[in-house]
Parts: sequence; structure tokens; C-alpha cells
Amino acid sequence: MSVFTKVSILFIISLSTMIFITIKTNLITQGKIELIQKQRYIQASKELFRYLSLGDKKILNEKIHEMEFKKISDIKKYLSKATVIYNYKSTFGDIKILKRKEKYFLFMQYLNDRVLIKDASDNENIEEQSLLNYLVLGEILILIAIFSIIIKILLPLKSVSRNLQKVADGDYSQRINVKTKDEIGTLCLTFNLMASNLEKLINSRQRLLKDIGHELKTPISKSKLALEFIDSSKYKNILTKAINQIDMMTSELLYMEKLNSHNPSLNTTTFEATTLLSEALSKMLIEDESLVKVDIKENFNIKGDLNYLSIALKNLIDNALKYSAKKPIFIMVQKDKILVQSYGEKLTKPLEYYCEEFTQDDSSRGSKGYGLGLNIVKTILDNHNFKLDYHYYASSKNSFEIQL
Repeated sequence: MSVFTKVSILFIISLSTMIFITIKTNLITQGKIELIQKQRYIQASKELFRYLSLGDKKILNEKIHEMEFKKISDIKKYLSKATVIYNYKSTFGDIKILKRKEKYFLFMQYLNDRVLIKDASDNENIEEQSLLNYLVLGEILILIAIFSIIIKILLPLKSVSRNLQKVADGDYSQRINVKTKDEIGTLCLTFNLMASNLEKLINSRQRLLKDIGHELKTPISKSKLALEFIDSSKYKNILTKAINQIDMMTSELLYMEKLNSHNPSLNTTTFEATTLLSEALSKMLIEDESLVKVDIKENFNIKGDLNYLSIALKNLIDNALKYSAKKPIFIMVQKDKILVQSYGEKLTKPLEYYCEEFTQDDSSRGSKGYGLGLNIVKTILDNHNFKLDYHYYASSKNSFEIQL
């Protein structure tokens, strides 16, 4: 769950809780106010109704003023739109407590004499209630403002996250448009600087590999041509072997540079595993077929770039032939995987170590080594979202498995 989602959920919970508390508080407050007003009016009506029944209006008006009530003249208007919350009838009269627009009134009638009064302090209660409502509304607005500020802060972080993912996928040209001068702005500037440095470093590395590869091709070709004019001897064989190794290393450098470029172009098609195996073996031109034993247990379809995948499988087969303690090597085609097995000692380090560039096993350092072969295999499989795995069996077999 993202930070944005968490903040949004917390905001909704806080806002809902505040609204619920406000509604409940208003209901409780209104209930208490109604109860207080009802008790006050009932208590006042006991005395005021007596003066109304005596017909002494002067004393009645004095008592109304003394009890802090206010007399209302337009009785008919209020009676038509008010709600009765208390009603007491006597033989000659009627006492009612009315409610109209959150205000309370006391209506008394004796024979033809009628009086409508209200609490003089009623406006103060309404003002206090309104003030409370305004304070709650203010708190809700403050909460919304805080949420808006937090979202404004988090939005650049979402952009940072998206751009980081693109950089992780190999697109080092990503930059963030910095709009603030706070800590988030500083983070964005730092990200832009990091991305810029990474882009320069990767471009410099790829350019160096490409330049080295192309610069070496010409002298290697000339050396091979010159070797043809040298008489056969053990020195010629050693020199030929060394030049071939340099040529192979140069080819792998150029191929690695192409694979490590951003979003290498893949010619994706669907083909059978046996087609992939045939393509890989054809690239090797193995003269002695007895060196390789093929066992196709179950053929299956593969969706990917046939050329790239055949080079990956070729490198695995080539490694197996080079480093096998005894021949033959074994290639097995099973459901969704191809295994390349050879006799030899178990790898002394994890497979990931040998998939790095220019790594060698300690025992082979200075001779054959693993070089760039497995690095190219791993890069090709990663570009296809396939997996390279390694197992060592008790029969002294190293097994490299391409899981397709």
C-alpha cells in the first residue's frame, strides 16, 4: 500500500470521525437544551398561568419581565409554524411548549386570554451553539487544508518513485521537474544529479567497450592473416590460440555493449526448443559430434528472440566443452527448460558471481576463466524474463539450466 493511499485512508477516517462526533454532539446538546427549556417553561408556567387566570395583566407582565422572558405579540404566526413538544390542558385553559427553528416558546391560554413568551436568553444559547458549529467546521476545513498540503508534498514523491523505477529499468535520461525549494525539492535535485551522473557513467562505459572492440578488430584480423604465412610450429599454435581468444573476447565485448544498451531490440517469434538447440549447435561448428550427447525428453514452444537465445545456449555449451573434466557433455530438453551438463568440480562461488563481467574461478585464473560468457547468457535471459539456474549432482556433474 502506497503512502498516498495510507494518508487518504487516514484522512477519510479522521473526517468521518469528526463529522460523526459533530452530529452526535449536536444531537446531545439539542436534547439537553430542549430538556432544560422544557423544565424552565413548565416551572414558569405554574406561576404565570395563575396570574393569567386572575386577569391581572400588569402583574403578569411584571412577572414575565422578572423571570427574564420576552412577550411576543404575533401569536397566530408562531402557532401556525411551531411544533408542540409539551401540552397540558386544564378545564378553562391550555399550556403548550412550542419549538420553531431551534427556538422554544411558552404558550398559555385561559378562556379568551392568550400569552406567548420566550426565554430572553434563548438567543445566547443559539449563538453559543452556532459558535460551536463554526468551530467544528473550522476544524474540518483545517483538516482538509492539512490533507491538501500533505498530498501536495507527496505528489513529487510519486514522480520520484516512477522515475526511479525507470532508471532501475535502464532509462537513465529520466529527470524530475523541480517546483519547490523545500526538502522534497532538494530530494528531486539530488535525484536529477544522480541520474545525470549515472547516465554519463553508463554512456562512457558503453562507448569505451565499443571503441575497444572496434579498435581491436583490425589488428586481430591482420594478425590472423599474418599467421597464414608462418610455417607450422608449436609457437604458431600458441600464437593462433592467443589471437583466437582475444578475438572471442573482443566479439563478446561488442555483443555485451549491444545487450546492455537501453531496451535492446528483440525480434520475438514462437519456435520449438529443438529449433533453438539446432541453431545454437550450428553456431559452434562442432567437428566431433561424439563430444555432445542430446536427450530430448519433451519438446515445447518458446516465445522470444531466436538469435539472442541461441547465442545464450551456445555460450553454455561452449563453457561445458571447455571446462568439462571428461567428455561427452549432455544437453537435455525437458518441459520448459534446457539443461547443459558436464563433468567437473562444483563451483566454488555462487552462480551470481560468475554472471558478473570479467569474473573467473580462482582455479582457472590466468587460463580459460569464465570471462564474459555467463554474463551474456544472464543478460539475454533477463531481457526475456527467463531464468538461469545451477545445480551440482553427486555424480560430479555441473548442470546449468535455462528455465523458459
